[in-house]
Amino acid sequence: MHSNINNICRVCGFSYDNYYPWGEDGKSPSFDICDCCGTEFGYQDCNIDAIRAKRTKWIEEGAKWDSPEVQPINWSLEDSLMRIPEIYK
Repeated sequence: MHSNINNICRVCGFSYDNYYPWGEDGKSPSFDICDCCGTEFGYQDCNIDAIRAKRTKWIEEGAKWDSPEVQPINWSLEDSLMRIPEIYK
């Protein structure tokens, strides 16, 4: 698990290596799309209500990967959700 919360998708908890969805400062969204949950950083995760709504919808729809070709073999929804920083739950 990364110690830097800025490496983690605020919606699904996917942990990126050397990539910061909201910039290294956590305040500069990239507007890229999360490979895991399909969230557009800076739009669908712009506040806690949006984060929770997107997460709920994604899980209700089966927690499918937006880019399944990059899904780690050992990926687990439960583990991913546990990585979500408390401030985004």
